[in-house]
Amino acid sequence: MLPGLVVPPAGLPQVQKGDLCAITLVGNRAPVAIGIAAMSTAEMLTSGLKGRGFSMLHTYQDHLCFSRRSGDKSSLPSIAPLALNPPDLEKEKESITADPAMQEDLRCLTLEGEDENGGAQQQMCGRKSLSEDSNSRGLNPDPTDSKTLQEQMDELLQRCFLHALKCQVKKADLPLLTSTFLGNHMFSCCPEGRQLDIKKSSYRKLSKFLQQMQQEQIVQVEELSKGVESIVAVDWKHPRITSFVIPEHSPTSQTIQEGSREQPYHPPDIKSLYCVPANMTLLFQESGHKKGSILEGGEVRTIIINYAKKNDLVDANNKNLVKLDPILCDCILEKNEQHTIMKLPWDSLLTRCFEKLQPAYQVSFPGQEPIVKKGKICPIDISLAQRASNKKVTVVRNLEPYGLDPCSVASILQQRCQASTTVTPAPGAKDSLQVQIQGNQIHHLSRLLLEEYRLPRKYIQGLEKAPKPAKKK
Repeated sequence: MLPGLVVPPAGLPQVQKGDLCAITLVGNRAPVAIGIAAMSTAEMLTSGLKGRGFSMLHTYQDHLCFSRRSGDKSSLPSIAPLALNPPDLEKEKESITADPAMQEDLRCLTLEGEDENGGAQQQMCGRKSLSEDSNSRGLNPDPTDSKTLQEQMDELLQRCFLHALKCQVKKADLPLLTSTFLGNHMFSCCPEGRQLDIKKSSYRKLSKFLQQMQQEQIVQVEELSKGVESIVAVDWKHPRITSFVIPEHSPTSQTIQEGSREQPYHPPDIKSLYCVPANMTLLFQESGHKKGSILEGGEVRTIIINYAKKNDLVDANNKNLVKLDPILCDCILEKNEQHTIMKLPWDSLLTRCFEKLQPAYQVSFPGQEPIVKKGKICPIDISLAQRASNKKVTVVRNLEPYGLDPCSVASILQQRCQASTTVTPAPGAKDSLQVQIQGNQIHHLSRLLLEEYRLPRKYIQGLEKAPKPAKKK
């Protein structure tokens, strides 16, 4: 059944109805069941991850498993997620197919299990799951490097640290919050195809890494407010910084040489529009419009003014007043007002007209045809939720109308917040996804949406729920 299926940051693997699939637990590549997809990935998302997703063929500890006379009948093995590059995937698949022992293990894995938080979460593995699983976990180590993953991550951490100090941080930026230094500077210096994950390094935490850098007298870190550390000084003449060579093809070096920051995302131009309802058709039909016509605010204003002038409704003694004929009365007055109000000032007349029209909006992205829809555009909604484990999670909805891919946003936040993220269907919304991030991450979201994506604040709700800064001593 689909409820409980976890959608990784990279999205569900693309499968078609009838494909053979494996079901795994989060964090463990060992399949717990084998089955046939009862619907395609697109149909699963459209259904809101409800209903039957797979017809099971075989699970651990079923009759087929216990009917075997040989083989290991112990508990579910733990197989670490793959971190392979695409060329290595076929080799991995071939090794699984060729190894009888591995094939035997794949036929005897459990269907039930718990993730590290105690929840019975499942993850679908389809034909593309190997590459998507490795990419979603973001380690992407260098396969040609003989060093351990931890050693590679330590080197990557040092490289991004020096790169950021040499190319991005200026004296005017100090003091600089360590979290801002990591999220806005170090991550952007990460080589293409790699992902910085401090938890996979020997330091485990940014504070511990910066302590080491302070001992080497590269930076000076102080706690300017309770529990919040900032970089207050940098020795740009330190040999490690001066000797650091900027990678020739790094995005940062290209950006610096071009003298401008790359902006892959451009916020849409959002314009309020108005739709003619049935009860106002007579007022607008003289100008060639009918029920359902979409108009801009300026067009509505011009039509009302021309209608009043054409029908001699402007008061001869006071040009600021408009006489109301039967059509205007029916369109803008309430029933109890139709025998008491005979004239209205221009501003009141126009205001009432706009209030009676139905809302619509137009969204325009650079280089694309404008999208016009009826109703009001839903703002990006940020909320906090409490999970069973008493932990807070930040939930973000309605990213799609603004041209934002929930999976991409989840991946960025996972790096910057150093917290786990999931993408799931938004409850009560068709074909819409929501992003969940562990902890209260509204500060990071605010910085991403307002400063980097440059979305107007009026289209974002929930920013006031950000954690309040600690009071200075």
